[in-house]
Amino acid sequence: MATEQTVVINDDVSCVLCGAAGQGIQTIEKILPRVLKRWGYNVYATKEYMSRVRGGSNSTEIRISSGRVMSYLDRIDILIPLDSEAISHLGGRIGPETIIIGDRERIRPGRNIIDVPFSRIAKDVGSPLYENIVAVGMLSGIFGVDRPIVEEEIKKAFIRKSEEVVEGNIEAFRRGHATGMDFCRAGRFCVKIRRNEGVTGDLLLSGSEAVGLGAIAGGCSFISAYPMTPSTGVFTYLARHADDFGIIAEQAEDEIAAMNMQLGAWYAGARAMVTTSGGGFALMTEAVSLAGMIESPAVIYLAQRPGPATGLPTRTEQGDLEMALYAGHGEFPRVIYAPGTLEDAFYLTRRAFNVADRYQVPVFILSDQHLADSVYNIPALDLDGLVVEKHFVETGRGYRRYEITDSGLSPRGIPGHGSGLVCVDSDEHDEEGHITEDLDLRVKMVDKRLRKMDLIRQDAVPPELIGMDGYRTLVMGWGSTYGAIRDALGMLNRDDVAFLHVKQLWPLHPDVAGHMRRAEKTILVENNATAQFGRILRMHAGIDVDATILKYNGMPFSVEDIAGGIEREAEY
Repeated sequence: MATEQTVVINDDVSCVLCGAAGQGIQTIEKILPRVLKRWGYNVYATKEYMSRVRGGSNSTEIRISSGRVMSYLDRIDILIPLDSEAISHLGGRIGPETIIIGDRERIRPGRNIIDVPFSRIAKDVGSPLYENIVAVGMLSGIFGVDRPIVEEEIKKAFIRKSEEVVEGNIEAFRRGHATGMDFCRAGRFCVKIRRNEGVTGDLLLSGSEAVGLGAIAGGCSFISAYPMTPSTGVFTYLARHADDFGIIAEQAEDEIAAMNMQLGAWYAGARAMVTTSGGGFALMTEAVSLAGMIESPAVIYLAQRPGPATGLPTRTEQGDLEMALYAGHGEFPRVIYAPGTLEDAFYLTRRAFNVADRYQVPVFILSDQHLADSVYNIPALDLDGLVVEKHFVETGRGYRRYEITDSGLSPRGIPGHGSGLVCVDSDEHDEEGHITEDLDLRVKMVDKRLRKMDLIRQDAVPPELIGMDGYRTLVMGWGSTYGAIRDALGMLNRDDVAFLHVKQLWPLHPDVAGHMRRAEKTILVENNATAQFGRILRMHAGIDVDATILKYNGMPFSVEDIAGGIEREAEY
């Protein structure tokens, strides 16, 4: 039976649109958050989708709120099913309060249904393909968004299409918008959320875009990749803006070539980056070891997805931490950052280029599908004081690329920049870079390379503590779990529970162990099956966590997942 009352929500609403691949769910995600942000709402959007071109069930969650939001909810307040499989696909997320807007024949009876014939309206306009834009119009209408804002975004979205297609989409939107406004005027259904005009000037970014901007701010001048979900977004973003920022973007024939291209670019004086996911990175590990031996900077964007093998190629997981830590044969230093927010993604990526250059080591930016594909609004990024650090030297007579120093840092020269010979070798080498089998010199070179870790540890990024200093329970997380943990603590409103977000996973900042020792109980949250970061804490900080909250079905943690887990585990 359809609801007949006005629904007023003045804080936060979760809206989910679900349909088959090919029905334009991604188009909705592209248009609607921009529209709602311009209207003065805080927005957050994330998607889950199957690995297929047509069919299956894909959904996009869009949260609209009076306050800032950056996390995924199980709860669905408004559902728009664009096919008959949507209801069964979303399963237990549909509650008794969920209001379903759509074609009645697609929805089982006995629910809160608002019957809107999206498919018939789309066909009347001229094509069933317009159904997604009718849904955009309907939602814009019930949220009270002015038509011109939406029409402008539709024109941007379809700018490369014919005028006929653009006009068809605008007409579909107008029909949907009129329907939504009619419902509001009749008092049947309307959503009221407090608007904030200050939000309209915010940035609306995805995780991939934030990493791309961080690379630009870090002075990236070369990027190579073999496309692989979910890392490709960073590569395509930088390729799209390559001419604007003097970047060479090279799609390599495979991942091995992509990683070797990066090392060649650094050797020639560029600031380079490679993007990949787990299966692609597995092919790069020999070249990671090469970076360790020739002491080359490297920046590796590793966007995780569930494995082993192809696994769930369009889903999310945090299963590649140990692979990043131990990849490459032999012993050599590295750094691993794990951004949890868009701001982290920007600042840590920018930092990665300077750290790689400063210490001549591989630096990992460990992301995942959930962070890469999530979109939300943030205030303007702080661009003051951005410095692109370049640590190479002008070489002269007698230059020694691998000079043994107390710090472990040798002067890095660039071929042609000075009169010295810049010789590098994948074999063990002497100070000038020539191959050697002197066993005593081998020991000195290994020790020299490892001495850099002392400096890298001193330069580690401290963890972020959220909550009261007097906590008894410390919830720990890294990467994309940030938003769900933070919002779960807000939901629980407990002074005895705090959250420690670890931004640098290797080498660990000493404050990580310090915060853990102050807690009566520690709870570790990870999107994997074996608590990989927990093993790192045990081996390298000497501390075991007391409990874990793990999820590894390919979906991100929801706020409800974390809140329920903390309630179960936070006992003394």
